Amino acid sequence: MLLSKMAAEGGGKEMNEIKTQFTTREGVYKLLSHSEYSRPNRVPFNSQGSNPVRVSFVNVNDQSGNGDRLCFNVGRELYFYIYKGVRKAADLSKPIDKRIYKGTQPTCHDFNHLTATAESVSLLVGFSAGQVQLIDPIKKETSKLFNEERLIDKSRVTCVKWVPGSESLFLVAHSSGSMYLYNVEHTCGTTAPHYQLLKQGENFAVHTCKSKSTRNPLLKWTVGEGALNEFAFSPDGKFLACVSQDGFLRVFNFDSVELHGTMKSYFGGLLCVCWSPDGKYIVTGGEDDLVTVWSFVDCRVIARGHGHKSWVSVVAFDPYTTSVEESDPMEFSGSDEDFQDLLHFGRDRANSTQSRLSKRNSTDSRPVSVTYRFGSVGQDTQICLWDLTEDILFPHQPLSRARTHTNVMNATSPPAGSGGTNPGSNGNSITTPGNSVPPPLPRSNSLPHSAVSNAGSKSSVMDGAIASGVSKFATLSLHDRKERHHEKDHKRNHSMGHISSKSSDKLNLVTKTKTDPAKTLGTPLCPRMEDVPLLEPLICKKIAHERLTVLIFLEDCIVTACQEGFICTWARPGKGGLLSSQNQANSPSGTVV
Repeated sequence: MLLSKMAAEGGGKEMNEIKTQFTTREGVYKLLSHSEYSRPNRVPFNSQGSNPVRVSFVNVNDQSGNGDRLCFNVGRELYFYIYKGVRKAADLSKPIDKRIYKGTQPTCHDFNHLTATAESVSLLVGFSAGQVQLIDPIKKETSKLFNEERLIDKSRVTCVKWVPGSESLFLVAHSSGSMYLYNVEHTCGTTAPHYQLLKQGENFAVHTCKSKSTRNPLLKWTVGEGALNEFAFSPDGKFLACVSQDGFLRVFNFDSVELHGTMKSYFGGLLCVCWSPDGKYIVTGGEDDLVTVWSFVDCRVIARGHGHKSWVSVVAFDPYTTSVEESDPMEFSGSDEDFQDLLHFGRDRANSTQSRLSKRNSTDSRPVSVTYRFGSVGQDTQICLWDLTEDILFPHQPLSRARTHTNVMNATSPPAGSGGTNPGSNGNSITTPGNSVPPPLPRSNSLPHSAVSNAGSKSSVMDGAIASGVSKFATLSLHDRKERHHEKDHKRNHSMGHISSKSSDKLNLVTKTKTDPAKTLGTPLCPRMEDVPLLEPLICKKIAHERLTVLIFLEDCIVTACQEGFICTWARPGKGGLLSSQNQANSPSGTVV
């Protein structure tokens, strides 16, 4: 029993050993101890009562070929370094810029990738007292301070991001539950802003600022109940996904300020959110210890993943491992829209994946298989990697090859915003951003349309659909779940613990939230556990002593960070080079598994 418990929890000789490498189907990921970034003295930071450590990257395209720059906050301090990644060891003695703040702490930050050059970068920094600062760490200048007198919002800044494609607009979320749109060219005024209602919907309202001259904020969004924990723009910049302490994911059309769709956590608040590289799926994580996969097109939960033993703090897709397999070589005859999509998607190096994903929108009849890779880190100090495979995305009963393939292509018609319609939806367009009612399911050959609203029939059909095929990479353990979860006891009273198949137990759990559980549990907003596939992580490894707060996928490495203030670089398979061999000789503190 003890051995099986240790195996289930990814344990080796001791449960508290920190892993320095892990293996997936593509090879071995290795921690590069010489590429660790931290405060210059490498002393672990006393993290009690401080805000989460965050990391931001920018590439300044300098002539040396080493244009990556790194910013991170630790307590009251903010650091800006040249990031050498897997190429060279970190030199902590020479930060480009270092700032220590009094009376407030940096909580989050974001670079403007459009305006970054070797001579100048624009970095937004949000603070625990509500202010937002615009600084240039290369010129060592402080340009502007927004909400300086805290007249706009007095609560902690939870998330700050530049609006995609803009050199001057940025969005700021606060723990008050409000978001504000700013323009760096405008002032914030000397008095508290007066607002005028622009648009109102279910649990959200958007106001404009009433004043004779244009001033900040341009817009005020009030979203849900409790803190607004994080938001993320879609790859094309047209949609905005927000997660709140009330447990809701809300997806808006950013320009028209229309609600596109919503989803409810199993219980507790949602803490983090991210988009798939092609904008078709959204993943959230939160206080239910789950990662939840939501379809943007269908506006419904398509899978949940359980591997963490405590709250999930960050989720992120890996665009470099997301794979598209074709049966035959295919010429790329992309449209202008395909190339427009590329312009908006993340770092330029990920474009190859994006262009291959965009081929799935074509009407080519050859079979195409896609696997999305995403990761999560949590307060349990563990990293989990997950594969989202075709059998989860498009479950169907065994049919002829041609018929099956038609279903897959129907489900992958152009995403919202590209002007297409879903042929599997009886001609109804999926591009209506204000339509929060899920369209009929794309896999109409295997599921009746009534399954959307009828939880009972959906459950039985889902069981049949799942039984028809399980990927070797993403395991669905719907049958052995009871035994497995009795082995995994929970360490936090807020967290999931045993996932019971008794619906009455679930109702008791959900009643802790502000939303009436009878209205959400067992509906498309929040399906029951047995109604959707449950993903198993590919790997689940303890990689830190303190809770993890950062997960970023780069081309040749994965970057993680913990609350002690250590930013770690994990070389992808075959990318370690010289640093990897140095690492093997100098890593007595960790264990290799």
